[in-house]
Amino acid sequence: MSGLPSSPAADPAAGPWSDAALAEPQAGAAEPAPAAPADSGKPGFATLIVGSGLVGASIGLALRAAGRTVYLDDVAPEMAAAAASLGAGEQWDRRRPSAAAVGLVIVAVPPRAIAEVAAAQLAAFPEATVADVGSVKAAILADLLRRGAPVSRYVGSHPMAGSHRSGPVGARADLFRDRTWVITPHDWEDYVRTAAVEELAVLCGSRVELMSAAEHDVAVAQVSHLPQLMSSLVAGRLNAVPYRNLALAGQGVRDVTRIAASDPDLWGQIIALNREAVRVELEQIQADLADLLAHLDSTPAVRRLVARGRDGVTGLPGKHGRGRGQTWERVVVELPDRPGALGDIFAEVGRCGINVEDFAIEHDPVRLVGELTIMVDGPERAARLAAHMAKAGWALRA
Repeated sequence: MSGLPSSPAADPAAGPWSDAALAEPQAGAAEPAPAAPADSGKPGFATLIVGSGLVGASIGLALRAAGRTVYLDDVAPEMAAAAASLGAGEQWDRRRPSAAAVGLVIVAVPPRAIAEVAAAQLAAFPEATVADVGSVKAAILADLLRRGAPVSRYVGSHPMAGSHRSGPVGARADLFRDRTWVITPHDWEDYVRTAAVEELAVLCGSRVELMSAAEHDVAVAQVSHLPQLMSSLVAGRLNAVPYRNLALAGQGVRDVTRIAASDPDLWGQIIALNREAVRVELEQIQADLADLLAHLDSTPAVRRLVARGRDGVTGLPGKHGRGRGQTWERVVVELPDRPGALGDIFAEVGRCGINVEDFAIEHDPVRLVGELTIMVDGPERAARLAAHMAKAGWALRA
């Protein structure tokens, strides 16, 4: 393990991170708490969560369900109060800092504020482990090193979970259950601290994955950041589409643009922090687009592009963990617009004895019916299910 940087730790009172302008629906930054005694060696030591948005409040709910003592702090006190009212912990009282023996601090604030807040908490709690839950890791570690923060007590982590809802009102104790929680050990780290954050992830119900910060940032650029930008690009083109044409939109465009409804400010921060890894992916897409444009009049070339995309999709792990080469097939059933119709269809699928791997619903605003796409494992099961549903009187769609 290499030596720690020798420059002094960051001043916890310095910097613009506590400005209310940084507060956003996903999380809020808090002012550095006064120093409190650490007690990380004892079972049940207190955890301080700085930032009471969706992720911070959900961690609080999960830890409270596991019997841990949790304190909540936020630059917007009403956010911490709201999270506390939901049972995510007790609002931190800066007037009585000795009330808590904080052994673990979780920084759950907007991306641009993470390094500043983490440095402040490392200074404020000189014995505690400080972990962040941001979606970019290498830039945060580099920033902390530049600040001369005591990074032996810092652990980078990223729970791969979220919700379309934001703020503490969207928090759930099970948000991280069965999801991957990435932890990124580094050269300066005390690995006892890593174990403390692994325990946190396990208490939240997550599967722990260890990788370097650089590996993590490349991975999320490929499977999260690039898809977000592609979805936003396609959705942005819809602004120039006449309403008459938009009325023809089916499930395809809705699938592609679903995540385009994300928070622009949050994603602006994320991409800025991970711009080098994202740039590599965008350059590859740029090359693919140039090739497509050059061969757009070639049916074989377009066929190859679509086939390559289909192969790529088969690499995504399914609910049983399988990836490359899985052969899910779809059966599309017309979904009547009446109460109980969805339950009736699934009951019929159950009577057929076919396991549903995944499903999606598309609504037809003109005919007032829907289409339920049921994904099953392999063409033989798909044929058997289609025959069973047709015999039972359900209308199938191509």
